[in-house]
Amino acid sequence: MTDLSTKYNKAIPRYTSYPTVPHWKLQNPNQAEWLKEVQKVYFSQKDKSISLYIHLPFCESLCTYCGCNKRITKNHSVEEQYIEAVLSEWNIYVNALGEKPIIRNIHLGGGTPTFFSSENLHKLLFTILETSEIHPHKAFSFEGHPNNTTYEQLRILAELGFDRISYGVQDFNIKVQKAIHRIQPIENVRKTTQWARQLGYHSVNYDLIYGLPFQTLENIEENIEKVREFKPERIALYSYAHVPWKSKAQRGYGDDDLPKPEEKLAMYLRAKQMLNEMGYENIGMDHFAVPNDELTIAKEKGYLNRNFMGYTTDQNQMMIGLGCSAISATGTAFVQNEKVVEKYQTAVLNDELPLIIGHYLTEKEQISAKLINQIICNGSVRFNNSSLAMQLWEEAQEELADMQKDGLLEIGDYSLKVTEKGMLFVRNICSLFDPKLKQKSEKPQFSQSI
Repeated sequence: MTDLSTKYNKAIPRYTSYPTVPHWKLQNPNQAEWLKEVQKVYFSQKDKSISLYIHLPFCESLCTYCGCNKRITKNHSVEEQYIEAVLSEWNIYVNALGEKPIIRNIHLGGGTPTFFSSENLHKLLFTILETSEIHPHKAFSFEGHPNNTTYEQLRILAELGFDRISYGVQDFNIKVQKAIHRIQPIENVRKTTQWARQLGYHSVNYDLIYGLPFQTLENIEENIEKVREFKPERIALYSYAHVPWKSKAQRGYGDDDLPKPEEKLAMYLRAKQMLNEMGYENIGMDHFAVPNDELTIAKEKGYLNRNFMGYTTDQNQMMIGLGCSAISATGTAFVQNEKVVEKYQTAVLNDELPLIIGHYLTEKEQISAKLINQIICNGSVRFNNSSLAMQLWEEAQEELADMQKDGLLEIGDYSLKVTEKGMLFVRNICSLFDPKLKQKSEKPQFSQSI
């Protein structure tokens, strides 16, 4: 396995979208054209609904591992103006659709959504829900920091229909916590998990990261033992992405402080083994869930899906992103909002969508996106008779054969199935159907795959 980890440790996207953001072409997308695309896709859907992602960027302190768009401040007076801006942006979409949108999913990401007071979270979400219809199979979730999530926040959000929470745990070891500047007592994790249970949340997720500075195999085992104690329904086990050229905060530690690729792989394999022994099922490339979880059922029945919000049971491709840096998608196009808080607020308060970059997918890109999504969600894909799909299949034959020899996949009649070993390298397999990855770049764009 060590030889394979060396062979396949390459800079490859995580494929939360295809094409990936560095390959998007459209600068300053036209607002009228984008809204027309949203209208067209929304009203053409069999199940007319949207997923809503709301980016709340503020954090009180900087976690050095984090590559997300955030604003570090202890000044909570920023909350109200930002909420007004998000609601103004939402109003632009509501007016464009000409009716109350049907919301199927809401996810609050960040930053730290629990930076916001319970009163301001209520104002934001109550207003959005008041101007919407709620899908009968809705799923509302948010991300919380164990250090600042309060019982009142959890209660207010539960009353608004939220029943899923994801806590950013990362690692329980104090040395690792100090290195990544995220010190959180274990009691805070225990307390906020118990509160969620008391208030009726039926899904608690822990984000854990392997490959962090000064992390050891023993740390990983201790982390999973805490999972055994607290019993969250889901685990997101992420590979640490060391991208100091993009995230300056990561320059505080170097390659010598990080586990070697073979050590990092051993961490993942040990965590996976322990989680499987505890009854968790593998979901996609980096998630685990209990057997009766909706994600587990979706995986078994072959309708697991993935978007910018992570793995989901929703097949709908329509996602509206609100807030600075948020990304919206229709299945045929992407756009991203302005990343600077002040510029974002100025635009939307002037009734303008703050779009800075976008991309309309070609037919071939749409085919690549579907192939990659099927592989990364369900571990298998069958190529149809489309000439473009067959072209991608033929172009990948030499590398597919090499991967089959390495035991990563099984090749059938115009089909492939990823093996259990191959799921460790699923990003590499997906990359075979990503023509844009072969384009040369003057600087690194993606993290290593191991």
